[in-house]
Amino acid sequence: MEKVILVGATLKTQFADGQSLQELQRLAQTAGAETAAVYQVRLEAYNPATFIGSGKLQEIAQNCQALKADAVIFDDEITPAQQKNLEEILPAKVLDRTRLILDIFAQRARTQEGKLQVELAQLNYLLPRLSGKGAAMMQQKGGIGMRGPGERKLEYDRRRLRARIARLEKEIEQVKKERALRRERRSSVPLPQIALIGYTNAGKSTLLNALAGGNAVYADDKLFATLDPTTRRVPMKGGGQMLFTDTVGFIQKLPHWLVSAFRATLEETKFADVLLHVHDASSDQLELQSRTVRQILTDLKTARLPVIDVMNKADLLSAPRLRALKTQYPQALFISAQNKKGLSPLLKAVEQALKTKWKVHALRLKAAQAALLGSIYSRCLVLSCQTDEQGEMLLKIMATEGNWQELKHKLTSSL
Repeated sequence: MEKVILVGATLKTQFADGQSLQELQRLAQTAGAETAAVYQVRLEAYNPATFIGSGKLQEIAQNCQALKADAVIFDDEITPAQQKNLEEILPAKVLDRTRLILDIFAQRARTQEGKLQVELAQLNYLLPRLSGKGAAMMQQKGGIGMRGPGERKLEYDRRRLRARIARLEKEIEQVKKERALRRERRSSVPLPQIALIGYTNAGKSTLLNALAGGNAVYADDKLFATLDPTTRRVPMKGGGQMLFTDTVGFIQKLPHWLVSAFRATLEETKFADVLLHVHDASSDQLELQSRTVRQILTDLKTARLPVIDVMNKADLLSAPRLRALKTQYPQALFISAQNKKGLSPLLKAVEQALKTKWKVHALRLKAAQAALLGSIYSRCLVLSCQTDEQGEMLLKIMATEGNWQELKHKLTSSL
């Protein structure tokens, strides 16, 4: 296991609570590194050449040698020039928060799309850091554990690297088209779609497993335990089924360009009927994490979608803390996905939210209209179907407004 030193820097005019550095430590642990030391540096101003001052850098350099640290990880994104200067001073690899997240993404990607997106993000991160280093690129050092497709880039010169980026962009564009086709096929199936969104490690994957039964998706107490989206069917309380999709978790200080690299995956949320915003109720940074998620959702332009706030890990809260959060978030649902507590009220709330788009209707079909059953099942969600003594069928359905109007026209024409 590699040893790393973590460095966070804030201006003296700003409040520093150390939470971001604690999260960085969890990220390093997730990547497979052991934290040997942590520095919280207070600055009058950021140094454009080395990010932090020379005196503190010399202290970190000496500690690197004493602790035999393999890498120094900065909590903020550093520029290519700063990285070059830092590598000349520090006797260890120099990484920043973005590079560490990319290393974790490289470990977590399972699907072809996920691997392409990770490699493209790594290359875009690497390209400006190769400037002026020549074909050998000896100063560019690998990340934690030398994992993922990023470390292959050491043998590329800038021209070949740009060519690889161009090929990846074409492949991802093709994947986008294939995803759009799959989405179109899904939309032709009359099933409501619900997206699980939230901060990383809030318990989205655990919740999907609890709702769908079994181990629908890998879940672990780690940041970014899952990267690729997974969709599973979940029975509705009133009959029928819904599609729940687990999405990649969000995190603080995630650069916009990195969000863009995974936009194709995140845009699945735009086509959902309802969003389940899963919060880690036990987190000390609950409000900050919630704001981070809401900001990214705003960037993705999902404001029109109904959102249900789900406070997960409620079983870890003390009674006073639980009462305080229920007062602060009166509309939220408090659950424990791990213990499968509170799932019934959750599903009931989802069905209620779906009614803004999927209206409930009652139908009575005469025997002569039985041929319309195919159209009903292909366009609507049939909750129940019974036949009375006269041979007429009584159906309870959920349908979008467009499908309902089309169905009504067919019913009228068949009489």
